[in-house]
Amino acid sequence: MAQTKSDTISLEDAIRYAKTWRGVEGTYNAHKELHAFLIPADDFSGILAQGPIEFVRGYLGVDDNGVEKLMFVGTKYDATTDTYIDLLPGTPENYSIFDMTRPCPNACDNNSVLNNG
Repeated sequence: MAQTKSDTISLEDAIRYAKTWRGVEGTYNAHKELHAFLIPADDFSGILAQGPIEFVRGYLGVDDNGVEKLMFVGTKYDATTDTYIDLLPGTPENYSIFDMTRPCPNACDNNSVLNNG
């Protein structure tokens, strides 16, 4: 599955989803059904193709329909802050935030000991 523009989300959506995860929906009890995420391997090439990316960071979120999200951004090392900074939209390189995950349940391996343990 090749990466497409539909695999990306806006910075505004990503901020809202992350705030929802950390705030209203971020407790274990609210998301106890979430076991894992199914992530298309080919889509990682879209993240890496954006430019000099050293690491990929994943953020948890919840969309407006209550579906858990795992959002990905590229990062690069910034010596002035001694940390890896997120590469976000709105820069001259116009980086993207990727959301191509499907949560488990429903995208589960029902026979996996990791899912049933």
